[in-house]
Amino acid sequence: MPPPGTGRPDGAAPTAPRGAGRASAWAELLRVSALFTVPGDALAGAVAAGLRPNRGTALAVGASLCLYEAGMALNDWADRDIDAVERPHRPLPSGRVAPAAALAAAGGLTAAALALASAAGRPALATATALAGTVWAYDLALKNTPAGPLSMAAARALDLLLGAAATAGSGASGSPAAAATAGTRTAFAPGSALATAGRTRTAPTARAAHAPHPVRAALPSAALLGAHTLAVTGISRHEAQGGSSAAPLAALAVTTGIAGPLVRAGAGRPGRRPSAAAVVTASLAAVYGAAVARPYAHAVLNPSPPLLQRAVGGGIRAMIPLQATLAARAGSVRTALPLLALLPVARRLSRKVSPT
Repeated sequence: MPPPGTGRPDGAAPTAPRGAGRASAWAELLRVSALFTVPGDALAGAVAAGLRPNRGTALAVGASLCLYEAGMALNDWADRDIDAVERPHRPLPSGRVAPAAALAAAGGLTAAALALASAAGRPALATATALAGTVWAYDLALKNTPAGPLSMAAARALDLLLGAAATAGSGASGSPAAAATAGTRTAFAPGSALATAGRTRTAPTARAAHAPHPVRAALPSAALLGAHTLAVTGISRHEAQGGSSAAPLAALAVTTGIAGPLVRAGAGRPGRRPSAAAVVTASLAAVYGAAVARPYAHAVLNPSPPLLQRAVGGGIRAMIPLQATLAARAGSVRTALPLLALLPVARRLSRKVSPT
């Protein structure tokens, strides 16, 4: 699915000269620097469902990457006439990529994504189909309507649920019963209206039949990721012409609502030491909050196009520490820490290829 940007003019300088090679043009079209924000969706969805990442998770990651890039190509194809006037340096209006090639790429990548999801089972295919429909509807019809931010948030939430569905549908280790017998884990929730309260869940074999469905168990994490996406998309709708401080201020409030309770949980209750998982979760939540605090605050103080664009880019990259936080919150520190390592890579690459 596309990043939270609207796909409208971002006022940025060209990321590659007109004479750049074909590969550079496609890298710019597909916003390859934002790809590092994608794998964490499926991984966070898998562990939020109480499952260990497996073959189905890998298939979900592949499907997510294909749909993300399909959305990027389709986005520029749909905006090619606007870009010809306002962003002539983009690959399509500059002639470095043919519109027909971009549309064909979008269709081919969507088909590849559905093929990968089908290999993970029918629930994964159904989720991927809903995700693909949301991506195409956003790019072709909803982007510049009031439903645009909501559709983008839905796409990102569905991407996390795809990880849960694909992991559950791949082999015995991904079944709800297997998850129920895996042991005891603690889930730390932000305590907001978007998520369940922190709780400790035990899963003895005798209660396997009562284990929650993996996709249903992943809904709180999907809601948090969707809320973050909704906030960033709200900023992106004003990144071309500038706007008021309302959107970045709302995004800052959403980030505080997600990260704040988790950071406080890491301090523990009076007289009680927090668990190691709670401390790791709190630390990752602090990294997530710090990743967007500065660009959001700058955009609040001066909602000009350049600062709003920086806020959008920061919000896109902040999905990586948010995914890591959600994985640690679900009790999988082993999944969370490697995810965080993607953040500096994404930052470096975004200096060469804009993620918006």
